[in-house]
Amino acid sequence: MSLPALQNTSVFYRRIVSQFPQDISLAFAYGSGVFKQSGTTQGQMGKNMLDFVFAVDDPVTWHTMNLLQNRKHYSFLKYLGPKQISSIQNDHGAGIYYNTLVPSNGKMIKYGVISTDSLIDDLLHWKTLYVAGRLQKPVKILLQSEDGKLRAALVGNLKSAVTASFLMLPESCSEEDLFVQIAGLSYSGDFRMVIGEDKSKVLNIVKENLQHFRILYSHILQECPQVVYKPQQGKLEVDKSPEGQFTQLMALPRTLQQRITRLVDPPGKNRDVEEILLQVAQDPDCGLVVQQGISSIVKSSSISQSAKGIVTAGLMKTFSYSTKKVWKMWKGWRRKSP
Repeated sequence: MSLPALQNTSVFYRRIVSQFPQDISLAFAYGSGVFKQSGTTQGQMGKNMLDFVFAVDDPVTWHTMNLLQNRKHYSFLKYLGPKQISSIQNDHGAGIYYNTLVPSNGKMIKYGVISTDSLIDDLLHWKTLYVAGRLQKPVKILLQSEDGKLRAALVGNLKSAVTASFLMLPESCSEEDLFVQIAGLSYSGDFRMVIGEDKSKVLNIVKENLQHFRILYSHILQECPQVVYKPQQGKLEVDKSPEGQFTQLMALPRTLQQRITRLVDPPGKNRDVEEILLQVAQDPDCGLVVQQGISSIVKSSSISQSAKGIVTAGLMKTFSYSTKKVWKMWKGWRRKSP
């Protein structure tokens, strides 16, 4: 099963992607320049930067070609060469290398490059939840290879997002409640939500894109044994029994299970994961523990990736990009104030 493209791929996006080396296993566009958010007009949306992610099998070769085609996109790190750039990409932050504030076809774009292996690892295990979190929300798929392992990981990430959200939701909830919970997973613990992002961001994403979320998740919800899904009414009934919660906890990505066990198991006890998760499943604060586990993953990856971004973008671009983020946050505050 492949991740569904939400709209027909437009010529405009294909034209942008065609300006890069084509050895790409997955390319997608995301964010407020691609999908409308509440409180944003079409005119404002047209001025927003377009965000892209490219997954590539061989980062060294890809950066070698991109340095030949698009050398100006890189900061001073271009002088270190493709091997060092790939090393910075893979070994620091969330395993992704961004070039930002790049002019292309009359728009400003930002694009991240991640190795296919790192992407699959994040999708399956939530090691950083950085790109996996992007792919839990509607994105515009532009290129996707026939790699069966990647396709399975993309779907597995969506299933994990549903499972984690069930653990944090009440027994009865609406579709919108579920989608807000899912959309918020990758922002939980992100220091940029304190400064630099509009606090209403998660709700704004969901309100204007309910149909896109349904396309992503309805099939998974219909097949999931832990929920009674009533799509006509937009309602869900989640299994909140200790047995149901234990099943959900055991299905969570490995990194999240490890974070939960660290939170619950006192040092030196060294109980096995299954025993600890059985205890958590019976805890009235089960959802809170899951939330704390997710926050701890996102917090560490968002800080390290942002620190890396200062180097990969360069100081001038970092200052310009950060200023725009703070401006958007201030506008969000103004919209909410009476």
